[in-house]
Amino acid sequence: MKYLLWLAVALSCAHAAPFDQRFEIIKRTANPAELYTLLYALPKGGDIHNHMGGSGLSEWWYEFATNPEKNGGDTFYTRVKFSTPIETGQPLIVYRTIRKYAYAQLADAEKTDYVELSKLTAEQKKGWLDGLRLDRQGEGRHEFFAWIWPRRGQIGQNIHVSTEILVRNLQAFGAEGLRYLETQFGADGYSDNDGKAIPVETAVAFIKSRLARSDAVNSGVTVRFQDTVIRFAADAERSLENTYHFIDANRDLWVGINMAGIEENGKGYPARFLQKYRELRRIFPTLPLSIHAGEMDGPDKHIRDTLLLGASRIGHGVNLIQDPDTLLLMRNNQFLVEVNLISNQLLEYTPDLSKHPFPEYLRTGVPVCLNTDDRGMWDSNLTDEYYTAVTLFNLSWNEIVQLGRNSLAYSFVQPEVKTKLLADYDASVKAFEAKYLPADSLKQLAAVKPVTYGYAKRTWGFEFK
Repeated sequence: MKYLLWLAVALSCAHAAPFDQRFEIIKRTANPAELYTLLYALPKGGDIHNHMGGSGLSEWWYEFATNPEKNGGDTFYTRVKFSTPIETGQPLIVYRTIRKYAYAQLADAEKTDYVELSKLTAEQKKGWLDGLRLDRQGEGRHEFFAWIWPRRGQIGQNIHVSTEILVRNLQAFGAEGLRYLETQFGADGYSDNDGKAIPVETAVAFIKSRLARSDAVNSGVTVRFQDTVIRFAADAERSLENTYHFIDANRDLWVGINMAGIEENGKGYPARFLQKYRELRRIFPTLPLSIHAGEMDGPDKHIRDTLLLGASRIGHGVNLIQDPDTLLLMRNNQFLVEVNLISNQLLEYTPDLSKHPFPEYLRTGVPVCLNTDDRGMWDSNLTDEYYTAVTLFNLSWNEIVQLGRNSLAYSFVQPEVKTKLLADYDASVKAFEAKYLPADSLKQLAAVKPVTYGYAKRTWGFEFK
């Protein structure tokens, strides 16, 4: 009788064991495809370092750019050769894409170098698709900053295509367990099919209307926007002031300011903007700041100076590890580092991800979360980030859950929405734990259908049907 009582207690304790013990068993016994599938089903909190302009997969851009019902009746052309003279200084970019109104303005001879996007040959289409992502050995930050964005050309000026890319991202993120997307997405820079600028107020109304449609709502993902200032632009201070005015007038959807642009440029150093931020803070109520900093090879004080600007979140922070004084300041403090593992690998800031400082930050008390950055150009998803972190750094279950909570707790979304998102996340985590706690629970993964892209196929050989 005592033995049976002991056995019953032991079985009860085993069943009530925290999920972190179960997760350790799963990491040891699951095959790679099972672990990836489990992480695809994982409740993930938010993606709060996301450039929407770089988050559309090549295939999505092509799909919407060649479908008049999705692109507002526009037509796109792309350059496939250089048989005619070009203006001095114009970059020689094959597959640079322009809109119909721009094509109409070309000289007849130059038009012969362009092909309507929907009429590319199979070989040309492959070249066009590959030209919008980093998918070859040796491609890196120069390819990304100097070539990919110009190739995409004028597609992003079409508000119909841009919002379709946004909604497709919401759907894809929702399928892999995301609750919240805080993406860098503006309302300026759009033009109609005749090339006439679309007023910002008109663009805001259009974006809201598109987000109100059922396919966006049914994604289950709450979305908020940051507006972004290109830090090295000659008129960046004026742009920053305009951005403050815009966000202050549109705080329902736009919740923060970002500053982006390759730091190696040198003209966008943080201290340049200190006086301008202080001037703007005398005028406007608090606007949260998430600013790119520390996306550099060598040591500098950019992260410290960025905190001085008023930022509460640092985008990338790769070289924080080389600034011990600022690293100590950020430990157990209110500042979060938005970690983007795959981005840092492909742009060659940490070519060997096993040497990434992420686990040092995570395990010494610097708040961090995982994000996708320009996922369309990496051909990846958020599950790839989690799988990379789990397999390279042996994350515990508690660490995984904390990453998800951080992405919501440090978000800029309105407080009442944040409270709801965190409660929903915690409930989803508990349901996930209960579902996969039993020893035979991995058989339930048969019902999970991960969607993977080129990065997962090239890196791990994953290509789920």
